Amino acid sequence: MANFNFNKVILGGRLTADPELKTTPSGISVTSFTIAVNRRFGTKGTAEEPQADFFNVTAWRQTAEFITRYFRKASSICVVGSIQTRSWTDQNNQKRYSTDVVADEINFVDSKGESPAGRQPGARPASQYTPES
Repeated sequence: MANFNFNKVILGGRLTADPELKTTPSGISVTSFTIAVNRRFGTKGTAEEPQADFFNVTAWRQTAEFITRYFRKASSICVVGSIQTRSWTDQNNQKRYSTDVVADEINFVDSKGESPAGRQPGARPASQYTPES
């Protein structure tokens, strides 16, 4: 496959903090948050303490608004998106890099009664949100 390019990631985990909605100077909604995804190591038949990987996620426009409305710290969430890297030079003139997941689609994982958002007054979560183009 000479020209095969594919960038898609699916992550399921829990939010580490309440997502906060911000607006760019041009008026575009954005939120950035971190999800913790448990992983287990060990040999078959042994129980090990779970360890977590932490992933930074960014969502834009209606997806950002949806997340900040329906999800809270410790909410289970499924994120479908792509991996994006960026670089910049910090105040000390050091090159810095960041790898983030840019969310394209958000799915609820908890049932309405179990999720922190489901306990919020007026919250009416759907099972999936995909912004329309």
